Formats: sequence, C-alpha cells, structure tokens
Amino acid sequence: MATETQTQPTTQQKTQIGEFFGRLFSFNTSLKLYHWHVTGQGSYAEHIALDQAIDTLLDVIDRIVETSYSLYGDIDIVVPETPVPENIEEYCQQFYDYIDESKEMFTEDFSSSILEDYQEAIQQLLFRLRRLR
Repeated sequence: MATETQTQPTTQQKTQIGEFFGRLFSFNTSLKLYHWHVTGQGSYAEHIALDQAIDTLLDVIDRIVETSYSLYGDIDIVVPETPVPENIEEYCQQFYDYIDESKEMFTEDFSSSILEDYQEAIQQLLFRLRRLR
C-alpha cells in the first residue's frame, strides 16, 4: 500500500464505499439492538462489553467516513435494514471477515489502518463475549 492518496473514485466506486459505510453503521446499530435484548447469567458483563464495543466502533466509523469525505468529497451513504443478531459471536466474526474483504476499496495506508482499528475492536468484543460464557 502507498501513503499517496488515490485518484478520485468512479461513481460506481463511491456508491460501493457509501454502501460499505452504511453496513458499518448498520452493524453498530445491530450490536445495540442485541445489547438491549441481553438477559440471563452473565448478561451484565455482556451488556457492558457490547456498550464498550459500540462506542469504540462508532468512533472508528466516524474516522473512516470523515477521512473518505476529505479524500473523495461527499458520499451517499445508505444504511440497510438492521437485524437483531441471533448468534452474536458468529455475526461479529462474519462482519470481521466482511471488513477484510472490503479493505481493497481503500488504498491509502491511513485508511487501511483505520479499518484495522475497526477489526481490532471487533476482535476485542469477540474475546470478551467468549470469555464471559
């Protein structure tokens, strides 16, 4: 990867980036929906772990979106329908993998670094969720 900024993306690439950002926001919201439904033994610790992840992920979303606006100009962001995850660990792992597959849209080192921060927050959440069971 280069530290140089890439040339302006095509309209199609900007649309894909906007959809990606919408999915990031939807993922964060889905964690909050799950967070509100947590009950049972160990639920308080799981509740707190989710709250911490939600805050961290929202900060990272803000960084990557603002960085991209700086590089590419306005981006139309569409947030898809947001489900309540049934299996939170599997859901988080699948989204982690989705981020990995989507990194190719961002060629700058600093954008990739921001996405790695996002993945790190998901890994920390997964660690906490698994340790709480």
